[in-house]
Amino acid sequence: MPKQRPDSAQSRTAWSDDLDFGSGHARPDNQFEFRPREDPDLPDSPDAMENEYGQKPNSRSDRGKEQTQVAKSKPTSFCGKIGKGIRSLWATRQTEETKGNRELHVKTTLRELIIYIVFLVILCVVTFGMTSTKMYYYTKVMSDLFLSTSHDGGGTFQTLTNVDDFWKFSRQTLLKGLYWEKWYNGEDITNPDDLGYIYYENKLLGIPRLRQLKVSRNSCMVHEDFMNSIRHCYDSYSENLEDKTSDTASHPGYTAWTYRTEDELEGSSHWGQLTTYSGAGYVQEMVGNNYTSAKALMDHLFNERWIDRGTRAVFIDFTVYNANINLFCVIRFLVEFPATGGAIPSWTFRTVKLIRYVTVQDYFIMACECIFFLFIVYYIVEESLEIKKHKLSYFKNVWNILDILVILIAILCVAFDVYRTMAVDNKLSVLLANPDKYADFEFLSYWQTRFDNAIAIAVFLAWIKIFKYISFNKTMTQLSSTLGRCAKDLAGFAVMFFIIFLAFTQLGYLLFGTQVKDFSNFQNSFFTLFRIILGDFDFHQLEAANRVLGPIFFMLFVFFVFFVLINMFLAIINDTYSEVKGDMANQKNEFEMGDYFKRGYMKMVEKINFKRDKIIDIQEALKSADINHDQKLQFEEWRTDLKTRGYADSEIEALFAKYDVDGDRILDADEQKCLAKDLQDQKTAINKEYDDLEKTGNRPGTARSRTSFNDDSAEESDDDESGTKSSRSGRASSGVSYEEFTVLSRRVDRMEHSIGSIVSKIDAVLVKLEAMEKAKLKRRETMGKILDSITESDGNSDEVKREQMEKLVREELERWDSDTSFSGSGRGASPSSGNSSRALRARSRPGSGTNVDFIYDRGYQSNV
Repeated sequence: MPKQRPDSAQSRTAWSDDLDFGSGHARPDNQFEFRPREDPDLPDSPDAMENEYGQKPNSRSDRGKEQTQVAKSKPTSFCGKIGKGIRSLWATRQTEETKGNRELHVKTTLRELIIYIVFLVILCVVTFGMTSTKMYYYTKVMSDLFLSTSHDGGGTFQTLTNVDDFWKFSRQTLLKGLYWEKWYNGEDITNPDDLGYIYYENKLLGIPRLRQLKVSRNSCMVHEDFMNSIRHCYDSYSENLEDKTSDTASHPGYTAWTYRTEDELEGSSHWGQLTTYSGAGYVQEMVGNNYTSAKALMDHLFNERWIDRGTRAVFIDFTVYNANINLFCVIRFLVEFPATGGAIPSWTFRTVKLIRYVTVQDYFIMACECIFFLFIVYYIVEESLEIKKHKLSYFKNVWNILDILVILIAILCVAFDVYRTMAVDNKLSVLLANPDKYADFEFLSYWQTRFDNAIAIAVFLAWIKIFKYISFNKTMTQLSSTLGRCAKDLAGFAVMFFIIFLAFTQLGYLLFGTQVKDFSNFQNSFFTLFRIILGDFDFHQLEAANRVLGPIFFMLFVFFVFFVLINMFLAIINDTYSEVKGDMANQKNEFEMGDYFKRGYMKMVEKINFKRDKIIDIQEALKSADINHDQKLQFEEWRTDLKTRGYADSEIEALFAKYDVDGDRILDADEQKCLAKDLQDQKTAINKEYDDLEKTGNRPGTARSRTSFNDDSAEESDDDESGTKSSRSGRASSGVSYEEFTVLSRRVDRMEHSIGSIVSKIDAVLVKLEAMEKAKLKRRETMGKILDSITESDGNSDEVKREQMEKLVREELERWDSDTSFSGSGRGASPSSGNSSRALRARSRPGSGTNVDFIYDRGYQSNV
């Protein structure tokens, strides 16, 4: 027994509350909302016709089964929903199966891209929050003061060439730059709080320190011819040759002649112009914190010849801090004294921000750093899930390796950030407790610059990684496709290029290394040749070094490297790019992001149109359903009218029941007015929403125009007919009207008829093939019998054998004719089959004897 439809009074509670509307019985917002009907036979788009396995349902029964399975599925528990939501946080294209689902692929890619853009913004905020243009100007001010200021002899630190120049810089320029004890008008600074500032703004932290490295006497071998004239020999610097002797008795009160190890000084090595120097040596800190004391110390060191023949390097270290901009400047001057004599100056200015959190902006950066740390944890979990799923194949993807690299750099930077904060606090505590001691910020400043470099590399790689998420567009993959396709050619070219390039590098070093600075060592020679490729060269310097080989070297290098090899390189790139461009012209984008957003916009508009059109349907039904015009709308009248408009019984019953207050299954005039008022209010609200949406994009056509079925031309008349009927009905909706349902049913019937005809033809072909196979087997058996009869009649004459053969062949041909005529009458033999059988009979008639003789001869030969 079918389920009885509840009466109007019962139906008010029989249906979902989501359909509540009406004055006095509606939702709190007094709005009426229709929900779209789920019609399995009418998907929203051709893509939606595919089921969850990527297959299109081939019959209504299949779609019915799918609906039954969906209806029987159990609702997900609350914990299951939470787990699914947490799991979806790390859903990526590599953890989800998106190949067969285009829409899921688009959504996953967009989600990954949006999250990554947020991560990239946070990373850039953190990175650029640690640096500013003030750092450059601070470095410039300090370098101009000490490097460009000349002493009484007219030289500067940059032009320093010997020991005498060093002492002039140390006793004049350095001390005047460190100790500002007069105002700009010449008056003395009397307030102690104003002393100890450079440029009146930069606080000198602690006191400066001098450190010397020496090599021991007779650290090298003197040729026997010069042993009598050259008594002592001092080799170039090496840590093994360091002079570690101390002479404290001859210089009481001074530490400049006392050797201290690297561990005692808590120092570190330094890479100079000539070699790498250790962190040990003879150390002397400035005495006092004023110009007079420092000058007396420098005069004493000068008079006692602190620098001697064994000296190989002198370091001058100090640190200044500018509270106005919260920046430290760690300064080191190095003067190297090579074994050749003379002096080679170099310097280091490290402007760093060691105290991170002072202003409101700094605390905002700290908040961003916390978010950055959470992102790192998020991406660690994401990459772990991908590694768990793909195992070792995960590392075959370049983008995955790039992800791991960015995460590792970020982890190291976070660890150093924590260490730096604690170390700076300890350093400042010790410095404040001992203001007359050297403030050693060299180690922290060095690793702070390494930290800045690592962050810069991480930002660079993070920006490159954007290509991973925009590779869905063929234009965006041109670079990677070009490089990937020509990788083998470039690898072979690189071998050839560097063989020639290194040959020229060695030639240049050997020819000009003694006279030209750019070729003074192999490394400089290598980079100098790269500069020549880019047009940065000094031909006259090469010519002056060697008037014959210099021009020859230059012309050969330009010809082979610039004109030949570089053009080969460009040819490889251009040819590959042309191939990639041609291939991409015939390819389609994986998906168009613009189409995806447009599709979402269209769905929004169609949804609004659908609601509005349904309201129009109800309004028209309210006017036309009352056939007898008695101002009373009975349920059967209501149901009949709405059924012709394609509405389901549940919708009709629910709508009627909400306004049938007295339950008599009749809507009187008051109830109809209440329904009409709510419909008009809802329509006004939807029209306003539609107008607001229209401002953000072009207004599409009717909702009906969105459905596109790729039918044959023979069915176009049905489309026109449906369109005409729809226009006459005065409504357009994304639902299915009665006219549309009729047209679609006709299409389905026609498709089923066509498929049935095709199936019957396939069956006929299969039957014919089976009959041909059986006939083939029979012929084989007959030929076997004929050959057996020839074999058994060895004693008969040839004439008798020929007659037997003719008889057997004639009987077989008659049997074939009967089979052919039977198959022709039953299945409709083709004309060619009849002609072939007649031709076979014509060739085998008595008198001709051709086939008989042929068969006989073949049988005889077989018997022999």
